[in-house]
Amino acid sequence: MCFDLDSSPPVTPISGAAVSHDDLVLEGADGTRFAAFAATPDEPAATGIVILPDIRGLYRFYEELALRFAERGHTAIAFDYFGRTAGAEKRGDEFEYMPHVEQTTSEGVQADVAACVAHLRGRGATAVFTVGFCFGGRHSWLAAASGHGLAGAVGFYGRPGLGRDGSPGPTARAAEITAPVLALMGGDDPGIPLEDVNAFEQALAAAGVEHEVVVYPGAPHSFFDRKQEEFAEASADAWRRTLELVDAHS
Repeated sequence: MCFDLDSSPPVTPISGAAVSHDDLVLEGADGTRFAAFAATPDEPAATGIVILPDIRGLYRFYEELALRFAERGHTAIAFDYFGRTAGAEKRGDEFEYMPHVEQTTSEGVQADVAACVAHLRGRGATAVFTVGFCFGGRHSWLAAASGHGLAGAVGFYGRPGLGRDGSPGPTARAAEITAPVLALMGGDDPGIPLEDVNAFEQALAAAGVEHEVVVYPGAPHSFFDRKQEEFAEASADAWRRTLELVDAHS
């Protein structure tokens, strides 16, 4: 789990912004029903954001992040990974997620991404982006190689190398990526060596993928957190770059 349960996105809410939000249950092409949270600006939005949470799945941090995107004029949907094994109901803070993580597959995650993308397009989004964190950062980049027709893929401190099961990661699949990539990485992240980050950047360049890889010196894994006051500048820069990518490719 990347963030504490009382963590919050380091993004200032926009006072008076007119948005609505809904708890949803979506259904993938394989019939899996899974939980999601949608935040929608009152004005029609041509851009949609699919938020891929960290390894814990859907919880408050990502619901709040969806609201921050909606306040800035983008329809956003954050979704849960564990519909196949834990159902689509809301879960409490004591949820033991690791047994369910061990049963996830890239194919299952991407089937759920596809359902989220379809939902956003049904709401009028013509440009859809993925934004993921940790486990979700990796799968955000993989989403750009999975035929969803994305306009861009953002990953915060995702692992670009081989998966836990030996499956190819974003580095190995760089030639399949069809959308601009933004990678936002901690320079002091013991779980993601800089050589892995550099290999990802080199693979993207070799494949001709439009990309930007940003490493924040001294920043740990999960630096994008209001509680991480020491890294507020890195968080602000990462948020700015994310919005700039969305604006540039919408």
